[in-house]
Amino acid sequence: MKGMATCRKAAGMTQVAFAAAIGVSQSSVAAWEAGVSYPSADKLPVIAKTLGCSIDALYGAPA
Repeated sequence: MKGMATCRKAAGMTQVAFAAAIGVSQSSVAAWEAGVSYPSADKLPVIAKTLGCSIDALYGAPA
């Protein structure tokens, strides 16, 4: 997910803090940001809300 790292950094969160906030492991966040795997669809609203961005922004779409 191209935009997730950008959104996370804009929110001032580390991978560890972000992972803790949404209830996943840091390795999951790292894999999502690297495009190795993707979060389940039911997590997307929680991720977007936690990072203060849109779901589209997580995929790197312009805001």
